[in-house]
Amino acid sequence: MTTHRTGTREEWLVARLELLGAEKEHTRRSDELARQRQALPWVRIDEAYGFDTDEGRASLADLFRGRSQLLVYHFMFGPDYVAGCPSCSAIADGFNGVTVHLAHNDVMLWAVSRAPLAKLQAYKRRMGWTFPWASSFGGDFNRNFNVWFTEEEQRGGGIEYNYRREPPLPPPGHGAGADPSDGAVVLAATTGTDLATYTRERPGLSAFVLDDGAVYHAYSSYARGLDGIWGMYQWFDRAPRGRNEKGVWWRRHDEYDPR
Repeated sequence: MTTHRTGTREEWLVARLELLGAEKEHTRRSDELARQRQALPWVRIDEAYGFDTDEGRASLADLFRGRSQLLVYHFMFGPDYVAGCPSCSAIADGFNGVTVHLAHNDVMLWAVSRAPLAKLQAYKRRMGWTFPWASSFGGDFNRNFNVWFTEEEQRGGGIEYNYRREPPLPPPGHGAGADPSDGAVVLAATTGTDLATYTRERPGLSAFVLDDGAVYHAYSSYARGLDGIWGMYQWFDRAPRGRNEKGVWWRRHDEYDPR
């Protein structure tokens, strides 16, 4: 017998209408947050970033492909990874369907990672993805937008990610070591790396605008700020038991047991 509260249809409707008011307020608040994002000052980018793409070498301005707006998903796939981060992969599973709509309304969406292009292309084929994916290998793009850090930074003063400073990571062999059941350790193993190597890469979303020939940085978000583009969680949040999670349960979409 269920332990969840039950009721009549009439009782459900009363509760649903009360919730509807909260949902409408949430929607209005979300609209206001979008306006606040769009009102942020733009910062002109003068550094000449270079990327390897399927079409050859490209500048940041080239990634706009004739549009005035560019969204970059900072996908965790470092040069030492053997496969992309499963969490980033779950997010990127939603890109194929939306890129065409964004592109036809003046917005280009790209994924950018530090792994060499050949690694990205092989993984992209494996996943069956068609969205554009560029390699920033050898450049400072990821570092300057706070999604990649050196080992010295990681183990020295700690890194600054998501607008806050993290404590330094202990040197190898110091302390009790990482718990093998820890979510980050589990995810690191799926990329063929250890915890330190895995977490030197970080996920994020950055927005850029091309105006009068100049590129400007408009917005960046990290960590839980990416929830809104992680499509599966929007569905889970509307399911009766919500996210219903116990540890790292998700896999790359070709790694689940068939059901």
